Amino acid sequence: MHDKADETVGSLIEEFLTARATRKPSPHTLAAYRRDLTGVAALEVADGDGPPLPLGRLPAGRLSPRLMRAAFARFAAPRAAASVHRAWSTWNSFFTFLVADGVVAGNPMPAVGRPRTPLPRPKPLRGEDTPEELLAAVARAEGRQRDPWPERDVAVLALALCAGLRLSELLALRVSSVAGREGERRVDVAGKGGRPRTVPIEVGVDRVVGGYLDSRRRRFGARSVRPDGSLLVDRQGEPLRRGGLQYLVESCFRRAGIGDRVPRGARLHALRHTFATRLAEDGASAAEIMRLLGHASLASSQTYIEVTAGQQRAAVAANRTNRALSGLGL
Repeated sequence: MHDKADETVGSLIEEFLTARATRKPSPHTLAAYRRDLTGVAALEVADGDGPPLPLGRLPAGRLSPRLMRAAFARFAAPRAAASVHRAWSTWNSFFTFLVADGVVAGNPMPAVGRPRTPLPRPKPLRGEDTPEELLAAVARAEGRQRDPWPERDVAVLALALCAGLRLSELLALRVSSVAGREGERRVDVAGKGGRPRTVPIEVGVDRVVGGYLDSRRRRFGARSVRPDGSLLVDRQGEPLRRGGLQYLVESCFRRAGIGDRVPRGARLHALRHTFATRLAEDGASAAEIMRLLGHASLASSQTYIEVTAGQQRAAVAANRTNRALSGLGL
């Protein structure tokens, strides 16, 4: 009888990636899993008295905490802590898969050191009125657009700014995702990591989305807004894709002339961060922010509250009376 523990780590990695693909993660996420797994598997480790072999050529049953520690020590040497942390998490998921499949008896990763990485700082749009300026400029449909569609563009911005949706979550929305009775409207979100959530939306967002769907009917006909169809489409009526949505948001920033107020490396995510930061400024708790943004832990949500507290302290410190007091010399 074939023992799966005798299969090489390399072949089992492919099984794991195939199993993950059935959950329909984004291509970007699946590619990151592959890089993390194959990058460590390519490293040679000494297993017994023989010559060192790449981890990927070893039978899964021979993996041990000692071998994994040796592999990760070599992997970590030239890399940033965040990259090592992510690879550790991927290998931990891989071993959890192997344990559940009966390939190995236990997961060696808890015995492998994992670097602590600071949580990334939020990157909201800069400027108190920037979100409102952005929405107003895009609604006017100014600029050199071959086929302006302000109703669609404002709907995208509103869902990111007022519901805090990630790029992948926006792309996954169906027409039926905006649901509920009048006064209790909501967006049903297929969240990151398979965690669904519901985000309440107010009248303004509901009206914007409704106006966009009306404009879509005028463009492509009533059949274009079937409940199971993609909520966000391009100018040909096809579902928006990742690159198209990123370009759309970049175009909105250019039309509004706020490119210098968008943090480097954030782009669309700056809209989600703006939503979360304003929640914190208005007194939302970390638990409320966690539920609305679909965070896996309170720690991520707490960063928005900490940033807001820091901004409040900086504002107090800038008060001219405080500066005058410090100069009295008492």
